[in-house]
Amino acid sequence: MSRIGKQPIEVPTGVTASVDGQKVSVKGPKGELAFVATDDVEFAVDEGLISVKPREETNRSRAVWGMSRTMVANLVEGVTKGFERKLEINGVGYRAAVQGSNLQLNVGYSHEVLFPIPDGITIATPKPTEIVVSGIDKQRVGQVAAEIREYRKPEPYKGKGIKYADEYIHRKEGKKK
Repeated sequence: MSRIGKQPIEVPTGVTASVDGQKVSVKGPKGELAFVATDDVEFAVDEGLISVKPREETNRSRAVWGMSRTMVANLVEGVTKGFERKLEINGVGYRAAVQGSNLQLNVGYSHEVLFPIPDGITIATPKPTEIVVSGIDKQRVGQVAAEIREYRKPEPYKGKGIKYADEYIHRKEGKKK
């Protein structure tokens, strides 16, 4: 039995959830999101709660059960609070700035890197060495943050590069004479 899948999802006030077959749609103050699940699980909405149950007792339906519940819980959280990932830039002369619909990165290349900001994602730079990626879709926020990090991953000797704010860089010792 899935411990996560058993728990019902609370729908806060101001948020409407509807189930149409295998498609769950959630609409809230920040926007509207939808998730289409496999045929192995079924959804039910009653009085501010969304419950997820497996259709059969097969291994596949039990494996998809908890993941489907988590996906719908992320939809509800996304339309109410939203998600954000913070990135930090370390290195001399490394900085970031938002210019129009592009994120401009100076991360040690001979040219500036321009990253186009996708629709539904907001990027802010409170400091030149800090990037905040936010949006209502958890998967897209994480994907955009990973794409920005790819431009200059942190290296293990000096720690220069773009890293997540909560990431620990395992440092290596340099050469010895």
